Amino acid sequence: MANTPQSKKRARQNLRRADVNKARRSRIRTYLRKVEEAIASGDQAAAAAALRAAQPELMRGVTKGILHKNTASRKMSRLSSRVKALSN
Repeated sequence: MANTPQSKKRARQNLRRADVNKARRSRIRTYLRKVEEAIASGDQAAAAAALRAAQPELMRGVTKGILHKNTASRKMSRLSSRVKALSN
């Protein structure tokens, strides 16, 4: 348990940050799920629109420290290639 005033404050801050980060992570996953559902339905227009909406959310996750830059890039690359494959 935290003993010093500084460590008590850090513990409080960590709890608040964890809640914020959890909300951001959930928001990113929601956008990714919408892209997955659009891909599963086979509608390329809807999938492309969902991907365009998800892209800024992923990048925001990178700037906020939720995701690593390469992880977000890999997810975008794989999703965009799957959306592109729907047109064939």
